[in-house]
Amino acid sequence: MKARVTVMPKAGVLDPQGKAIGHALAGLGFQGVGEVRAGKVIELELAETDPAKARAEAEAMARKLLANMVIESFSVTVG
Repeated sequence: MKARVTVMPKAGVLDPQGKAIGHALAGLGFQGVGEVRAGKVIELELAETDPAKARAEAEAMARKLLANMVIESFSVTVG
């Protein structure tokens, strides 16, 4: 079963990569872009076939390794 973990900086945490992307977009002529936040997506192929157990396993992985819980939040989708 596939799981997708999306990790993003928490609100209020400085995001220099997002700021750089926002400036680059403005420099390329894309107007009207507000705040830009940059994160990461991790796709996992899990042996687990039960969706609830797969979600719990992916969430445990995110808490222990994939996300820095001090400055990042995450979401998990399974399917």
